[in-house]
Amino acid sequence: MVLHNQGGIMAVVLRFAPQGMTAAKYDEVVKRLDQAGVGAPAGRLYHVCFGDTDNLRVSDIWDSRESFEKFAQTLMPLLEELGVKEGAPEELKVYNIIAGEATSAAGQP
Repeated sequence: MVLHNQGGIMAVVLRFAPQGMTAAKYDEVVKRLDQAGVGAPAGRLYHVCFGDTDNLRVSDIWDSRESFEKFAQTLMPLLEELGVKEGAPEELKVYNIIAGEATSAAGQP
């Protein structure tokens, strides 16, 4: 799939560098989001968590900022409860998306 931004794509990249996001806290957030029924929220095209397991970062591609803001109504209270300071994300407009062939996550069979 190749998408070009010719006025029709309003997708955005949101990059987060939260303070206090350990692997254990990230896993707990994912678990709670799944339990709340928003583990795979509408509008989120891609999600990547990466970095040192004591200081993880997140990048998401959303179909719009509005889709993220709806999801954030559930996410932000969870982060606050777990002591993670999300901070303001860096927001970038998507120019192009080229989706590659799906493979398993790194380090997993």
